[in-house]
Amino acid sequence: MGKIVGIVLLIVAVYIGYMGYTESQGVVSSVTSIFSGKPTDNVMLKYIAALVSGVIGLYFLKK
Repeated sequence: MGKIVGIVLLIVAVYIGYMGYTESQGVVSSVTSIFSGKPTDNVMLKYIAALVSGVIGLYFLKK
């Protein structure tokens, strides 16, 4: 059961990371990063959520 949860979490991590990447390529995010020099908060939250999901997924796969 743990390996299935791990695989699902890794798939979720890839999906969230992809959503963050596509949002970072959008017009609003590009304009914001030009003026502030950093990505928007939504993009960073998606990247962090993808990282956490991926780490937990790897933990369940190793367990």
